[in-house]
Amino acid sequence: MKYHPIDSQLFIKNRRKFVSQMKPNSIAVFNSNDIYPVSADSTLPFAQHRDIFYLSGIDQEESILLLFPDAPYDHQKEMLFLKETSEHIAIWEGAKLSKEEAFAVSGIQNVHWLHNFEKILAELMSYAETIYINTNEHYRATIETETREARFVKWWKSNYPAHQVAKSNPILQHLRSIKEPEEIALIQHACKITEKGFRRILPFVKPNVMEYEIEAELIHEFIRNRSKGFAYKPIIASGNSANVLHYIENNKVCKAGDLILMDVAAEYANYSSDLTRTIPVSGRYSDRQKAVYNAVLRVKNEATKMLQPGVLWKEYSAEVGKIMTSELLGLQLLDKADVQNQNPDWPAYKKYFMHGTSHHMGLDTHDYGLLHEPMQANMVFTVEPGIYIPEEGFGIRIEDNVVVQEKGEPFNLMQNIPIEVDEIESLMNR
Repeated sequence: MKYHPIDSQLFIKNRRKFVSQMKPNSIAVFNSNDIYPVSADSTLPFAQHRDIFYLSGIDQEESILLLFPDAPYDHQKEMLFLKETSEHIAIWEGAKLSKEEAFAVSGIQNVHWLHNFEKILAELMSYAETIYINTNEHYRATIETETREARFVKWWKSNYPAHQVAKSNPILQHLRSIKEPEEIALIQHACKITEKGFRRILPFVKPNVMEYEIEAELIHEFIRNRSKGFAYKPIIASGNSANVLHYIENNKVCKAGDLILMDVAAEYANYSSDLTRTIPVSGRYSDRQKAVYNAVLRVKNEATKMLQPGVLWKEYSAEVGKIMTSELLGLQLLDKADVQNQNPDWPAYKKYFMHGTSHHMGLDTHDYGLLHEPMQANMVFTVEPGIYIPEEGFGIRIEDNVVVQEKGEPFNLMQNIPIEVDEIESLMNR
């Protein structure tokens, strides 16, 4: 891995929190992700399932974590099952984790080779009444491929039909949404790498540069700072492309006078950052661009203040909508009649700001978090309002990552990344 080792105490704490919410006499099993094929012998780069990483720190394919807090013997309470290195694997791929290395990473003493999993599970199931399966129940999830986890669930159901079933996901949705200090530090590190990338491209951007050239500068800076690369598919959208919310072609020329909306950020140690800035290709915003930019910035600043413990998601979104409506009236994009005659289910401001303001973030860019639960301290959110004006040929979004505090305003993990018009213009024209 490119990232520095993470103290195993983080994963020990995470397991302790999870098992405290398990039912008596129950087992929980977590599988790594598959390596997904492309064609012929090509595969996509391996990306670890975030749940097994959260609970163990193991960042290797063909791994299984088993938790059984009420097991009759101490050595059965938590176990790792790993792919065993062979001489062939060591030569062609590089050696896999040894048992000693896996213990150092995870804090789990009992490490077995994967081929022993079914035999050991059979013994443990004779003691257990319930098994926790780890289905993906994220509100944004769209699953079209059969995962390693899904294959395990089918296999388990056919072999142990008499056992009760419980779900890991509701526990993890809550636990993963509230970050430990070590996790916040990792997200902060990802934000710092993102800052280096953003500062790198400010003096680089000029009329006639290609969007993909900006993308190349960013990935260069990210990887040289121990990131695997982008935390998500990068958006480098110049001109009217900024009005396509998930524009990812990044293949157009950046023209003089246009703006570039860049929704692009680095990951670090599987933790995400999530940045958006909108900058002028020519190094100066026009008066109209500046007016819209500052309106978006004011919405972002006011929305950030509202992220407090006890706040409900639905109420937060409604309040941000009111602030955005006021700004759109000031920009003469809406008039009073638009607001008076608006559909309550799709308010007038949605014509120019059609997406949400915030989402949880952490190990996943759109991280776990139950939107019906009140916000809590140490949750990490994006704040990303935008105004999109196709008829004027530009769109503006501004986004930072913040940590909810027990008291006071949220802490902005991106507070050192340039955001004010004057600072961006100054750095672009240095």
